[in-house]
Amino acid sequence: MSQTRIGILGGSFDPPQLGHLILAEYSRETLNLDCILFVPVGDHPVKQGDLRTPLRQRLAMLKLAIAGNRHFRISRVDIDRAGPHYSADTVKIIRAQQPKAQLYFVMGGDNLRDLPTWERPQELMCCCRLAVMRRADEDIAPDMHDDVLPGLSQQVDMINVPLLSVWLSSTHVVSRLRAGHSVRYLVPDAVLDYIRAHNLYR
Repeated sequence: MSQTRIGILGGSFDPPQLGHLILAEYSRETLNLDCILFVPVGDHPVKQGDLRTPLRQRLAMLKLAIAGNRHFRISRVDIDRAGPHYSADTVKIIRAQQPKAQLYFVMGGDNLRDLPTWERPQELMCCCRLAVMRRADEDIAPDMHDDVLPGLSQQVDMINVPLLSVWLSSTHVVSRLRAGHSVRYLVPDAVLDYIRAHNLYR
């Protein structure tokens, strides 16, 4: 029996937008993953007090966003425990839940660039491989931090995503909503319907 391969994509998903889904699908296909776990944060160590939407509504939107893709699932690992939540701890818990699986922590190129400033990055490296999304305009490389994080380059899988550009982000979606502009085709239709029904981001 082949080893189960699981991708882990964390975020505030405030709101979930098409960029999240594209990153998940690109990484799933490129790395031949069995599933992608979307891990919504309950208590973000960087964004404490900065989340725009309550967890229950972010979770509801995320469920709508991934509906219909049998490879996409939601993990409550950072919801059902006290925070703050650090990636090293999140992956350790998932490792304990899936001891025989090969784990891939999906991140953007900006996260790789900032990795030395993260909480216990060496522990994260020991628990999983890093699936790094590289946009067309990003100057990043697997060995860019080998001087401070020895062996990092051997743990990185680069995934080129030229389709995406910097503007496709939740922050961009919210700024357009607050300005009264359309976000159709930036978020799934079901998520947009939920945002309108609950008058979010106004």
